[in-house]
Amino acid sequence: MEFWNSALTEKSWNTLVQLREKKFDFIVIGGWAAYLWTGLHKSKDIDIAIKNFEDLALVKEKYNLIKNDHLKKYEIKIEEIDIDIYVPFFSKLAIPVEEISKHTTKIQNFEIVKPEILLILKQGAEQDRENSVKGEKDRIDIMALLGYANINFKDYFKLLKEYKLEFFYERLKKIISNFKEIKYINMNPREFKLKKEEIIGKLKK
Repeated sequence: MEFWNSALTEKSWNTLVQLREKKFDFIVIGGWAAYLWTGLHKSKDIDIAIKNFEDLALVKEKYNLIKNDHLKKYEIKIEEIDIDIYVPFFSKLAIPVEEISKHTTKIQNFEIVKPEILLILKQGAEQDRENSVKGEKDRIDIMALLGYANINFKDYFKLLKEYKLEFFYERLKKIISNFKEIKYINMNPREFKLKKEEIIGKLKK
């Protein structure tokens, strides 16, 4: 099932591909990263992290770049597509951008955050917008990652401890327990019940 309008997500994907061709380095985070790990839900917005300010300068040469001091990010708008750009030592994510760049891999020629980092970033986003439609999408992405991205929970807990985010563990358990939108993670009730038991078992270990 599509969470967003398919025409809009297709345009967003094409925009992401075009960004890749612009000769500056970036890391895909957010909804598109979740899609690249799980293959389930495309995104309407694009979230990327830039590794250094030299690359940010290259972005500024090619796009109308807006600095959002309040939300500690940069923004580009291309028609209906919003692109949020997070940078080292300025943006406030659950894990700092300068640390994110140490935990990446390549999927479909995109540099992308590893699933343990993405899970934590998604939890940070969900915490900030819990009662919104985007918060619901965050929870779907969280459950999709847990179900399909082969999360290394040892690494997850190590990261929580390193960045003083241990309270994310309790929130994750609550998201798992209360999750009802199983139609969005391509499982039937029995499959979800078994997967949930498996995830909870791994979390307890």
